Amino acid sequence: MRWRNDQAHWGAVSITLHWLSALAVFGLFILGLWMTGLGYYDTWYHKAPYIHKSVGALLFIITAARLAWLQAVGHPAELTSNTPQERLAARFVHLALYLLLFGVMVSGYFISTADGRPLEVFSWFTVPAAISGLDDQEDIAGTVHLILAITLIGLAILHTAAALKHHFIDRDSTLLRMLGR
Repeated sequence: MRWRNDQAHWGAVSITLHWLSALAVFGLFILGLWMTGLGYYDTWYHKAPYIHKSVGALLFIITAARLAWLQAVGHPAELTSNTPQERLAARFVHLALYLLLFGVMVSGYFISTADGRPLEVFSWFTVPAAISGLDDQEDIAGTVHLILAITLIGLAILHTAAALKHHFIDRDSTLLRMLGR
């Protein structure tokens, strides 16, 4: 498998970053929903948010790396078998996925740093609290975070359904290219 993308294939770097992102997004969503139901005396009451915040910060780095990598090496050409509407929809969905990803991560950062403390990432490094202490910052950012996360998951499910449609109904190479074939 190639490291870099070419006109016909996704490279190993893009494929790895894509699937790491997908795993992180769905994992963070499930963890986020689960941890909201934890009580103060639950064993995971402090551990789950720590993991959620740390993985979210790493996802921010992965997402920025994905965009930088795509800018540096480009992406494969669109399949000619796709209709113009499908190509436009794919461009729109990919843009929306990136915007939602950053929106979810930024709102999560504002939740985490509302009290002025930095965001600690697995004791590896900290991200300082750039903006904190705003009126209702944690609550407003929390509402935005939840709405954007639900929207992101819905769009990711649509993205997955489209890939499966291309694979099983259209029988084109859309999904196979992201699997490295």
